[in-house]
Amino acid sequence: MDSNSNSLNWFEIPATDIKRAKKFYESVFGIKLEMMETPGTVMAMFPWAPSTGKANGAIAMSKMHKPSKTTGCVIYLNADPDLSKALGKVAKAGGKVTMPKTSIGENGFMAFFIDSEGNRMGLHSNK
Repeated sequence: MDSNSNSLNWFEIPATDIKRAKKFYESVFGIKLEMMETPGTVMAMFPWAPSTGKANGAIAMSKMHKPSKTTGCVIYLNADPDLSKALGKVAKAGGKVTMPKTSIGENGFMAFFIDSEGNRMGLHSNK
């Protein structure tokens, strides 16, 4: 990695029920996730465009992927232009808001939620 590279290259959100998790994220963000299988792992891929340099990831279900509310890294998903829209859909989709929209000054806003699989996740937006 150099100073011009994205610091995030790929992410995987652990799931115990891939269909439930896929439905949760599609409902919250209004997107379509594509299913993919590799040996021992089933994934629901977030939308992406090859060769754009943008980081991407997936919901992943395997013996190695264990959801967590309290430990490990927190992934902040892009909820621009205003995270209120996505955050407002979390409970109805089967999740729980654990920190409401909070100003982080000139860096925009953030919030935390627990997804349908029990993962602690973050949202970020500029407004």
